[in-house]
Amino acid sequence: MRDAKRLEAIRKLPCVRCGWDAPSEAAHSNFSEHGKGRGIKADDQFTIPLCRLCHAWFDGYVYLTREQSKEWFAAMLEKTERMLKIDTNSDSVF
Repeated sequence: MRDAKRLEAIRKLPCVRCGWDAPSEAAHSNFSEHGKGRGIKADDQFTIPLCRLCHAWFDGYVYLTREQSKEWFAAMLEKTERMLKIDTNSDSVF
């Protein structure tokens, strides 16, 4: 499912891995349980904000096994949801 509003909000957040200030890229999950398939992006609800370098790190499974990458992504998705909630409850913009 595509959600342009969520993707726009994600791109305004700092990188969830290194903290580099916005704009970030909306990095989609690389896992089939989130709708990822050959040539098909995962559902937009499974996106996190990553800078260009961290996005390449995540997509390339650099230093992480596939299982470690899944665990890391799940933790960063939870963090992203908290960041989005804070941002929508305040007048400040990241």
